[in-house]
Amino acid sequence: MNRTEREKDILARMVRIYCRNHSHPPQSNHPLGLCEECAALLTYALRRIDCCPQGAAKTTCRLCPIHCYSPLHRERIRAVMRYVGPRMMLYHPVAAIRHLVAERLATRENRHRTNARL
Repeated sequence: MNRTEREKDILARMVRIYCRNHSHPPQSNHPLGLCEECAALLTYALRRIDCCPQGAAKTTCRLCPIHCYSPLHRERIRAVMRYVGPRMMLYHPVAAIRHLVAERLATRENRHRTNARL
């Protein structure tokens, strides 16, 4: 699974946890059992990840210099991540650790690239 696919998987897990824990009424036909609002947010976010101009060199969205999300969606996804982030160790510990390590490595690589340019 490449970086983009892992990021999509983590995002889907986070939105699912958020939706379930906020007692949103699920759509009967959604495969993850998300409510209409959360399903629309996830669809939008997955589309933005696919269209990211950073491509394979992408860091996590939090560290990215380019903001692909509209301001409204950015606030909504931040709310999801703010709520679910601390809970990821309970629900998906391996995925959470993998995500933190990947973010740390991406930060280190960006720092080395910046220093090499100077």
